[in-house]
Amino acid sequence: MSDDHMTPDAFRRHGHDMIEWIARYMEEVERYPVRSRAEPGDIFNALPAAAPETGEPFEDMMRDVERILMPGITHWQSPNFFAYFPANSSGPGILGELLSAGLGVQGMSWLTSPACTELEMRVLDWCVELLGLPQAFLSGAGAGAATRGGGVIQDSASSATLCAILAARERAQLNESATGSGSGGVGPTGHGSMGAARDHLVAYASTESHSSVLKGMRVAGFSDHQLRTVAVDGALAMRADDLARQMERDRAAGLIPFFVCATIGTTSSNAMDPLPAIGNAIRGPAEPTAEPSHAPVWLHVDAAMSGTAAVCPEFRAMHCGLEHADSYCFNPHKWMFTNFDCDCFFVRDRNALVRALAIEPEYLKTAATDVVNYRDWQIPLGRRFRSLKLWFVLRHYGVQGLQRRIREHVALAQDFAGWVDASSSWEILAPHPLNLVCFAHRDGNDRTRAILEAVNASGGLFASHTILAGRYAIRLCVGQTHTTRRHVEAAWAAFAEASRAADVS
Repeated sequence: MSDDHMTPDAFRRHGHDMIEWIARYMEEVERYPVRSRAEPGDIFNALPAAAPETGEPFEDMMRDVERILMPGITHWQSPNFFAYFPANSSGPGILGELLSAGLGVQGMSWLTSPACTELEMRVLDWCVELLGLPQAFLSGAGAGAATRGGGVIQDSASSATLCAILAARERAQLNESATGSGSGGVGPTGHGSMGAARDHLVAYASTESHSSVLKGMRVAGFSDHQLRTVAVDGALAMRADDLARQMERDRAAGLIPFFVCATIGTTSSNAMDPLPAIGNAIRGPAEPTAEPSHAPVWLHVDAAMSGTAAVCPEFRAMHCGLEHADSYCFNPHKWMFTNFDCDCFFVRDRNALVRALAIEPEYLKTAATDVVNYRDWQIPLGRRFRSLKLWFVLRHYGVQGLQRRIREHVALAQDFAGWVDASSSWEILAPHPLNLVCFAHRDGNDRTRAILEAVNASGGLFASHTILAGRYAIRLCVGQTHTTRRHVEAAWAAFAEASRAADVS
């Protein structure tokens, strides 16, 4: 009988070919149109309707990658990709991912792979120091296991937000049970009949917050009306005074504020919510000296893209007030050269998170004590060895290398904003503290939209859009691994040329 498995020698040979293919792609990515030109159904219809009956050669697979899949790829790794947010991979990150796949670790608990758990704990502690985050987020912080904080790698900021909501719900319901104020019959472990208690809980996020907050609320069993939308100011940041008013009104109506999501760098415009004022609003006038961990409302801070900027001390002012936060997340897969997926999620007190998510059937019980079982810090049971790629990236670049790249990206975005400001045809629509510039043509929404569509259709770059106070805005985000000044200059030239072409037509 023939062996259907790929032999080590064949794996070695094809592995070398694959590394060469990826290296060549990294060298040549600029030759592709940045945004895929495929039409809906093109890729699906080009693929066979059924799996092959017998195995096929690796070379045939790679030919179909080139022939079928590559025309359907939007090239996020192109230095001319300025849309949405960066999803910047790097050589060390890819190699770390390869090693993770090769080891095939299932890191659901400490016992299933101690190295997977303990490397993640250490690397997340490195990130606390790297970004200048509160020491309470360190895995060893606090006097005992019940009050220690720590970090965990989630797949995305959306999952981090959901976990924060669940931990906040757990703490709120435990508080209700302890005070006897709830009517939901919450059991001693917080997992009893909780419907009535849950109905009285309300959460808050600004009108500019990410859509994952609403999705997280739905997944956690809340109705849409239990999420309050807080007004924003002229800089599109959350208004703490409106937050305080809404919380006071809800309390007067017998409701229980339990969760606030603040954002450091909103998706649409990179707005920075004022954490000190939000923290004061959450504490309220009746408890001005309360410790953050004793505040009745859980404050989660989402810094998905912008958090990486805190590697540079000069950008850490955006984190002022973070001592008020119960949880915080940022995505190395957005601006720290660590390929997707990798979200660093930190909690001040792991107890509420673990109580909300821990389930221990007999087949998962072990004799190991006083260890971290990361399955209890996330939604799924299984987990990959994600910390390897982040570890590789941090060791390859070092602090100084990361700082150098981040400063270059911010400087390029500021230069682009300066060119927009100096133009009589264009205008800036939002503050641009870091690497995102939102701008529009002065002739109005239709003109701006037509220019963006023309630029994207050319294939030379890809930028995205948003709506800010009724204005159609182009979003240009500088953050791809290999983006340099010439790429940003070419982007500005492309917008200027498309504007002139529109004038002629």
